Amino acid sequence: MSRIVRPHAPLVTRRALIRGGALAAGGLALSGCDGLVRDPDVTGILGKAEDLHRVSQRTLGGGALAREYTRLDLSPVFRANGSRSVADAAYRRQLAEGFAGWHLRVEGLVARPLDLSLAALRDLPQRSQITRHDCVEGWSAIGQWQGPQLGSVLRLAGLADAARYIVFHCADLYHGRPYYESIDLADAFHPQTILAWQMNGAPLKEAHGAPLRLRVERQLGYKQAKFVTRIVAVSSLEGIHGGKGGFWEDLGDYAWYAGI
Repeated sequence: MSRIVRPHAPLVTRRALIRGGALAAGGLALSGCDGLVRDPDVTGILGKAEDLHRVSQRTLGGGALAREYTRLDLSPVFRANGSRSVADAAYRRQLAEGFAGWHLRVEGLVARPLDLSLAALRDLPQRSQITRHDCVEGWSAIGQWQGPQLGSVLRLAGLADAARYIVFHCADLYHGRPYYESIDLADAFHPQTILAWQMNGAPLKEAHGAPLRLRVERQLGYKQAKFVTRIVAVSSLEGIHGGKGGFWEDLGDYAWYAGI
């Protein structure tokens, strides 16, 4: 059985933060007032506020951990966010077979592209954490997640110096469009950023993103990509779908950096 590790210190050095573009500009303003946020003057102001929020959180909070809870705090009901199911025929077949032939592809600006089976991911050192999921829709729930740290997987692949962002491509279509998300290297190497295959002590159910989902605990729920099939290291988010770093960022003027 894989050992479970619980690191208490950030894994990113100052040099890595600078290399990873932790203080780089990017993202859109968080929506909520449709007409207002589409005004270019307003979105410009909010965009600057997002940049300030990111810089201040990273500078003042450093590698601080999101709060972790106990099993006594687990929510009796944990709502599923985003897509509840995947219609893709290949996914349906994999689900029926218990994901025995499923693989996670890790590629892009890496020295060693990877194809990792679910068993291989389970064999890596595991991190277990009980955290609160905060949805932009206004609800929250506490759940237990387990999986390898994303940083461990990226080290296996060997990031190139030009890599600045990690993009997660998913098996589901949401409102007819492919779901995807992205984070920078500061969040990618944060100790609580994991590729979760287990929730509350059992393998993920389809509604919660089986067989693998991202948990980036210091950001809002829409950043927690489900049904992850491919991870790509890139130097820029330009040219990827809408170019703004995620499904909701492209479609709904949500903030690319959703730090909490």
